[in-house]
Amino acid sequence: EKNETFGQEISSRQSGVIHAGIYYPEGSLKAKMCVAGNHILYELCEKYGIGHRRLGKLIVATSDDEAGELQTLLERGQRNGVEGLRILSKWEMQELEPNVEGVAAMLSPSTGVIDSHALMKYFIVKAQDGGVQIAYQTKVVGIERVADEYKVAVEDGTGNFFFTTRVLINCAGLHCDEVAELAGIDIAKAGYKLHYCKGEYFSVGSGKNTLVKRLVFPVPPPQFTGVGIHVTFDLDGRMRLGPSIHYVDSIDYAVDNNHKKLFHDSVRRFLPFLEYDDLEPEMAGIRPKLQEPGGDIKDFVIKDETDKGLPGFINLIGIESPGLTASPAIAEYVESLVGDLLGK
Repeated sequence: EKNETFGQEISSRQSGVIHAGIYYPEGSLKAKMCVAGNHILYELCEKYGIGHRRLGKLIVATSDDEAGELQTLLERGQRNGVEGLRILSKWEMQELEPNVEGVAAMLSPSTGVIDSHALMKYFIVKAQDGGVQIAYQTKVVGIERVADEYKVAVEDGTGNFFFTTRVLINCAGLHCDEVAELAGIDIAKAGYKLHYCKGEYFSVGSGKNTLVKRLVFPVPPPQFTGVGIHVTFDLDGRMRLGPSIHYVDSIDYAVDNNHKKLFHDSVRRFLPFLEYDDLEPEMAGIRPKLQEPGGDIKDFVIKDETDKGLPGFINLIGIESPGLTASPAIAEYVESLVGDLLGK
């Protein structure tokens, strides 16, 4: 881990939502890992006291065209194995959320929020209890295939050193394409080139935090680049709007206050009580997208690279949303890949 501690990039700069698995193409890793991860996360939270709230979510249609899209989302979610989905009329929606405006909505009861830092801390402690050593402030600078092993060069505050391993798992987040390149993979040819996509968040003044009880999402656009600027909450009940979608060339976490109007206009369609001055800049994050601007939705890449002459090198590329929800299911999937490689 090149940073001072865990989770300082993607994992700590996101919505903290436990997704249900509605949006992703049937059979995709995103769909399968999200649905499985949803169940595992709630079990982990209950068993180990990880902070979470199963709030449920409304996907709100604000036009007849969007209402038609709800049926498509419902059917896709059901094919993906998401349970409890149902479409609500305007009146049914407003019985649940009287301050939400729209012509119809879909209810997703298994969507919630989680304390992502506490989840990461649980994973860290679990790993260390299993004998894992974590090297912070340590950066991978070289990967070489030697016989049937990988010689990995790393750099820390004291200089460079090496270790060897039969299996190397690349889950380097915003820099996973760079690590793949260090191993000799042509990332352009492989389709592994990442596109940084910035998402900003604005918080809502405390006086209006209690006017909505559930997460509220818009119907996503047909050219799916994300789930859209939505309403979520932290575990203390503070309301947050985001994330936006801006492709950028470099990592930058500043929030542009000039984007407040975009947020207000986006959300006011279904939350008419929100005023412009209710919004304050909060934070920003960067998504590691394989989907280029204007391109088609791309799935997670989670694979052993034997076909590229790199047996035992496992890539995890483009792990954006729903990566937090999917994380325990991804771990189980990678464990199975490692077992196959080691004959276990």
